[in-house]
Amino acid sequence: MRRRAFVLATAALGAGCGFELRRTPALPFKRIALVGFEPRSPLGADLRRALVDVQIVEQPALADVVFEALEDERKRVVVASTAGGQVRELQLRTRLMFRLSTPKGRSLIPPTELLLTRDMSYTETSALAKEQEEAELLRAMHSDIVAQVMRRLAAVDL
Repeated sequence: MRRRAFVLATAALGAGCGFELRRTPALPFKRIALVGFEPRSPLGADLRRALVDVQIVEQPALADVVFEALEDERKRVVVASTAGGQVRELQLRTRLMFRLSTPKGRSLIPPTELLLTRDMSYTETSALAKEQEEAELLRAMHSDIVAQVMRRLAAVDL
């Protein structure tokens, strides 16, 4: 009996705390054109998936806003190596430079750079595992950049 009362009390307290799952922010436009991404850009694909409530059009003239990717790059930089030339530390970099404008050219978001870096240790003996770790880190970095872009798009004042 006491257990049941405890569970009910805990559920009642949790229901009143205001907890809510994170949702994609509401965007102030209905149609967007994505230009400047390479055809197989993972970041462009993630952004397309995140724009669920918006129609993505191919022709900028038909869009309410035009999202232009000025630079979309991923780099893998060696930051530490042994005297024998073996890699010990890597740095992964993902960079997106973009701007948002109307089809007529009015700037809504000036050129903005988003740069994320992650450090990663590396050993040749576990190369396959490190390759998978690198791929997972890049996916997480893309998700972070897409979330930042979505927040910026939600704050646009048309």
